[in-house]
Amino acid sequence: MSGPAAGRRGPLLLGVRHHGPGSARAVRAALDAARPAAVLIEGPPEGDALLPLAADPGMRPPVALLAHAADDPGRAAFWPLAAFSPEWVAIRWAQEQEVPVPVRFIDLPAAHTLAAEPGRGAAGSDAGPGPAPDPGPDLDLAPDPDPDGGSDSDSVRLDPLAVLAETAGYDDPERWWEDVVEHRGPGATDPLGAFEALGEAMGALREAYGDGGHARDRVREAYMRQRMRAARREFGDAYAVVCGAWHVPALGARTTAAADKALLTGLPKVKVETAWVPWTHRRLARAGGYGAGITSPGWYAHLFAARDRPVERWLTKVAGLLREEDRQVSPAHVIEAVRLAGTLAAMRGRPLPGLAETLEAVRAVMCDGSDVPLALIEDRLVVGDVLGEVPDGAPAVPLQRDLTRQQRSLRLKAEARERELELDLRKETDAAKSVLLHRLRLLGIDWGAPAASRGSTGTFRETWRLRWEPELSVRVAEAGIWGTTVVAAATAKAEADAAGAAELGEVTALAERCLLAGLSGALPAVLRALADRAALDTDVARLAKALPALARSLRYGDVRGTNASALATVAGGLAERICVALPPACAAGLEAEAAAELRGHVDAVHGAIGLLDEDGLRERWSAVLRALAGRDRVPGLIRGRAARLLLDDGRLPADETARLMGLALSPAAPPPDAAGWIEGFAQDGTLLVHDERLLALIDTWLAGVPERAFTDVLPLLRRTFGAYEPGVKRSLGELVRRGRSPKPAPGGAPAGFAPAGDPSRADAVLPVLALLLSGPPA
Repeated sequence: MSGPAAGRRGPLLLGVRHHGPGSARAVRAALDAARPAAVLIEGPPEGDALLPLAADPGMRPPVALLAHAADDPGRAAFWPLAAFSPEWVAIRWAQEQEVPVPVRFIDLPAAHTLAAEPGRGAAGSDAGPGPAPDPGPDLDLAPDPDPDGGSDSDSVRLDPLAVLAETAGYDDPERWWEDVVEHRGPGATDPLGAFEALGEAMGALREAYGDGGHARDRVREAYMRQRMRAARREFGDAYAVVCGAWHVPALGARTTAAADKALLTGLPKVKVETAWVPWTHRRLARAGGYGAGITSPGWYAHLFAARDRPVERWLTKVAGLLREEDRQVSPAHVIEAVRLAGTLAAMRGRPLPGLAETLEAVRAVMCDGSDVPLALIEDRLVVGDVLGEVPDGAPAVPLQRDLTRQQRSLRLKAEARERELELDLRKETDAAKSVLLHRLRLLGIDWGAPAASRGSTGTFRETWRLRWEPELSVRVAEAGIWGTTVVAAATAKAEADAAGAAELGEVTALAERCLLAGLSGALPAVLRALADRAALDTDVARLAKALPALARSLRYGDVRGTNASALATVAGGLAERICVALPPACAAGLEAEAAAELRGHVDAVHGAIGLLDEDGLRERWSAVLRALAGRDRVPGLIRGRAARLLLDDGRLPADETARLMGLALSPAAPPPDAAGWIEGFAQDGTLLVHDERLLALIDTWLAGVPERAFTDVLPLLRRTFGAYEPGVKRSLGELVRRGRSPKPAPGGAPAGFAPAGDPSRADAVLPVLALLLSGPPA
């Protein structure tokens, strides 16, 4: 080594706080001054082969080193690195030298950490799927798959930053760290002084608190010392170690190789695979795992990138964001906010304004004291939606490579920020995007979630909410067991799910998802499972729950051009069985909750049968509804709903409807049953405002209720009509008050309606419908 480190004995130990821009700048300055012959970094040695990719122009942090068990990708851990992480700065420093300096990871191998307890993540790393791990000291990087750290459950876990801050008289560890490290000037005369001071402080803490409740650190530190001994044999003492400051005293301690080897003997081990994956600032900000304590990654990234006047540059960014949101922010606001932030820092005895002072100045000057725009600033700038990038040539599972290829061909970019995607399924590219997203959802890779479409309820339009989370990389690796391409993996997964489905509803939902995902290869296995379970299932509720999914599948198959004819036979048979089994299931004695559930099934089956194109099916269903509407033993809620559905379809004359209503609400009818009938019949108040027939029927019946019976009927009506929206109730009241409730016309039809339909007028709309459904112009 040269410079200030020339007279040192032993290696250069650089203890850092992970994701600390001050630590990152200090590491670069120390390496420039010492010029070590090699750089050792706290991290899994399995990642050594991937380190050259850090110099690739296509690598843009934040990124993470992913390690997972080869036979169980769900057992995984991440080691995230941002541009302002000291470890990343050390890696890039070594690679940027005229003669590249060897750089290696020296922490306990991931093969041991992932084998320690299957299904759990890593504490210093960011955990993959499984219970959330304990993050360990914030000045520590390494993974610990045991959430209890291997220590006694009653032990107290030490936070080194909190102890040092309290010792210095600070009540906020973050503020202490900012004042001591982040605000330390870049032109310090001794680039190694801060590391020596921090190492002494950590030494005092380790003497007082031992392992601080992190007993597994002893094993990790033993392995790191072994790697340091190997480096000493190769480079002498001319190497540097970049590690969490918590480990510095242990790595500098005198121990024997035999003692360290004894700690490492008998550790469990699994075969692991590693890869670089994109990471996000938002993921760094989450509590738990490696990101613990990093509440403001966007602010830290700014501090690291801004070499001078960081507060002024930050407030300029804030002003730009607020202007994009149409808020009036002028240069004078920026100047005044800079002054206020500086004044607050001076009053609090701080060397420079920190994030707290800056945000307080922004709230007072630019946000008029409101927390609403401030929340936007904290979300977009303090945290941020930065998503890293990994080179195309980086190692990845075959499924990931196929997904990347499809993302590129469809121009479907993965982004950390949530966004909405509107798709028109009549367009080839949009249909392909929909198919890809549905296939990924079937594989458990929830990159996108379906959302309600705005402005259209047609089946040719879809809306998705997209956000790429780093954990999805693990999901992709897990799904790789099903196939090497997205379509092959989704097909195999669907076939396995069909074979393992326990209920009919699961298989029908799976059939629908297969059609949405365009998995024609999986449909035969799914349909076989569907036919088998439909033939054996006798529960009418399960049958009724399954039919709507099949009807939607047929509908979606038509829109996407998928051949779903095989589903029609199954759906028709299912509908026939429902028509036979439903009336006996609606016998008297049903409790209110059971009757309400069956009413929902009746509605769902009615809508589904309307989508099925099978001769005579609608007539048979109408006969079932007539039987339900006319049986006294059927609960009133279901009888009223059946009557309403028949009336809406034009299959129940107005006179017959009035007769059924009179019977249901007669004095002899039990009040709860009468209340159920009117609730089932008139549950949608909006239709009463716009449907003159319904309003006329109810008005005629109500006007004919005897005075003595009216008092008994009134609570039942209040229960039904009281649930309407205020606007609906107001409109109905106005119609009745003005006497505009229509009376039946002499011909038997309500006022404004002809006695029969006019086919010629109805056919006039067909050319317009054909134009609308023909798709966009070429």
